[in-house]
Amino acid sequence: MDVQVGGLLGLIWLAIIIWAIVKCAQSNAGTGAKVLWILLLLLMPVLGLILWLLLGPKG
Repeated sequence: MDVQVGGLLGLIWLAIIIWAIVKCAQSNAGTGAKVLWILLLLLMPVLGLILWLLLGPKG
């Protein structure tokens, strides 16, 4: 049962990260900023997501 719960949580986390990357790519920010945010989200998913939610490009 623990493996299934961990797998489900991992899948949900992956979906959240993918959503954040897509939103970042669709934002009005410059290309350099988009690349840096996406790299941050890929290399440090937890910290990157928190920073992106707080400081990332809006709209």
